[in-house]
Amino acid sequence: MGATADGTKELIAVVDGHRESELSWKEILLSLKSRGLKHAPELAIGDGALGFWKALEKVFPGTRLQRCTVHKTANILNKVAKSVQPQMKRMLHDIWDAPTKKTAEKAFELFETTFEAKYEAAVQCLRKDRDRLLTFYDFPAENWCHIRTTNPIESTFATIRLRHRKTKGNGTAKASVTMMFKLAQSASKKWRRLRGHHHISDLIRGVRFVDGVREDQLKEEELTNSQTGTIQTDIVA
Repeated sequence: MGATADGTKELIAVVDGHRESELSWKEILLSLKSRGLKHAPELAIGDGALGFWKALEKVFPGTRLQRCTVHKTANILNKVAKSVQPQMKRMLHDIWDAPTKKTAEKAFELFETTFEAKYEAAVQCLRKDRDRLLTFYDFPAENWCHIRTTNPIESTFATIRLRHRKTKGNGTAKASVTMMFKLAQSASKKWRRLRGHHHISDLIRGVRFVDGVREDQLKEEELTNSQTGTIQTDIVA
């Protein structure tokens, strides 16, 4: 899935591969380049598919990485008893939903301290992807709901999987891919417009964002606050 400058989401590739292997993903990424992808993706969001990450590093080495928080939450909760899951899920959302990266890191550390003694496997599952789970803080806040998770495309896959089960087999591999493409194409008509699409050009130009806000805008606010503080001090004096 990609997005145009006006925020319209578009289907950019539907390809059959060998169990999400590195070679299959590399073929897709190289195909995008050959079809005219001018700018390397600023950010790639995915689940734990190792083949995707390895291929991405070779084809687009400068692309930032973001692990899907929904997949990661499910992976972590699968490692503990159901009685513990509600508390653990709540504390994980305290990380993903934190307003700033600093606050998220504090929530991350609290999760580790709370569960490490009894649920080491769950904590390790979270800890190994720490940096990739918090990358979204370096992008526009309006985009966060889109880039924290792969859910925008997963919902389309759900439609495809449902039809596949109903038909109980789709014939040849070519017939299956054709059916998947037509279903995905139909689902794409209901995709919502990308929020904060006006920031796409900023990202391409290399504008930096801190906790979802443009860095230059933050500096202007800090300067304004500093000047206001000086005036107030003079008046009091």
